[in-house]
Amino acid sequence: MSILKTFKLGGIHPKEGKLSANSPIKNFPLPKTVYIPVSQHIGAPATVLVAKGENVKTGQLIAKGEGFISANIHSSITGKIAKIDEIVDSSGYPKKVIVIDRADEEIWCDNISDSDPNTTKEFSPEEVKQKMREAGIVGLGGATFPSHVKMSVPEGKTAEYLIINGVECEPYLTSDHRLMLEKGDEILKGISIMMKTLNTKKALIGIENNKKDAIEHLQKLSKNYSGVEVVPLKVQYPQGGEKQLIDALIKREVPSGKLPIEVGCVVQNVGTAFAVYEALYKNKPLIERVVTVTGDSVKEPSNFLVRIGTPIESLIEAVGGLPETVAKVINGGPMMGKALSNLSAPVTKGTSGILLIDKKEASRKTSKNCIRCARCTMVCPMGLAPYLLENLANRKLFESSEKEGIMDCIECGSCSYTCPANRPLLDIIRVGKGEVNTLRRKRVQK
Repeated sequence: MSILKTFKLGGIHPKEGKLSANSPIKNFPLPKTVYIPVSQHIGAPATVLVAKGENVKTGQLIAKGEGFISANIHSSITGKIAKIDEIVDSSGYPKKVIVIDRADEEIWCDNISDSDPNTTKEFSPEEVKQKMREAGIVGLGGATFPSHVKMSVPEGKTAEYLIINGVECEPYLTSDHRLMLEKGDEILKGISIMMKTLNTKKALIGIENNKKDAIEHLQKLSKNYSGVEVVPLKVQYPQGGEKQLIDALIKREVPSGKLPIEVGCVVQNVGTAFAVYEALYKNKPLIERVVTVTGDSVKEPSNFLVRIGTPIESLIEAVGGLPETVAKVINGGPMMGKALSNLSAPVTKGTSGILLIDKKEASRKTSKNCIRCARCTMVCPMGLAPYLLENLANRKLFESSEKEGIMDCIECGSCSYTCPANRPLLDIIRVGKGEVNTLRRKRVQK
């Protein structure tokens, strides 16, 4: 038996909790009203193109990403613009949203197809990147970086590998798992398109070994696609991090502060590959995504295909409502997700899951003094010293924390998870990263 690949530094194995792994994707009912944020991506918010009272079709462009790093926003339903407003989103901050009341009849934009009419069509690299930009595709693994920018390889660089992230190492989440099982051919078509765009001959799909059905399914399908290899990986969190996945698959280390293209790689998520397929073959923009709704006390842990802008509270109602035992609702998984302060917040392009955490699991034990055990250092996948970064951030020594590599932290939470003194390591490090970012912006402005 061959030894499964994984990354070399740190890592942990938290409770998997994949309760919805056997739940097929269900189409979520169209909401009466959607709240579509104009910023669902890393980069500049999109510019609103519509006004109150206008009628819009499903798939219509309603906000344009005009910056180099930005993304288009489209209407996810047919209806009338009720208002341009602000709502407290999943981040806890007020964000501008386009509020649309649904019409009785759904009307899609004329150029969007439900079928797969262009299976033999060839797409030029520029056409692919333009289509990705027009469709508003972003990284669906959580980072929401505009995907067309990733596909634009800088002059002098070469993409030797297209790395496809099917790891889904975050506990409880199964949206990517179900997508690989139910939309495997479409994902592979999207991968083939991106390979040709990047002019690369090799694509590696990394999938953790707790998804044996997805591995076998894609290995069987990939025989029909030249240069595509499905690679089973050891179950090791946070294997889904870009740098960790590259290390696991091809044993290359991305330098501090650099991007994967520095080591000849472009990394995309399986959900992104599916969105590329829909954009190129169906002319369909990114207006919906698969969302896992789960938790130990949830009656029916499920995977839903949800329109962007759908209120999160309606997804919770669909799985049996909010149990009395639930202490908090997390946008994402238990390791990297963030607690919601507003259940009316909408589903966005970056919403991979909604997790209901029970009171017993959510209760935080009393934090004690650091005992210098170095466990946080041993499990850090970036080779950092979390105890030191926490100490420096607490003391507001942000320039020192920058020198110690705080910006290399991928916020996986492995340090907090393993700390026997229950130190809020990740929380303090996140604050420190924010302050260092502020320092960097001030340096640029001088």
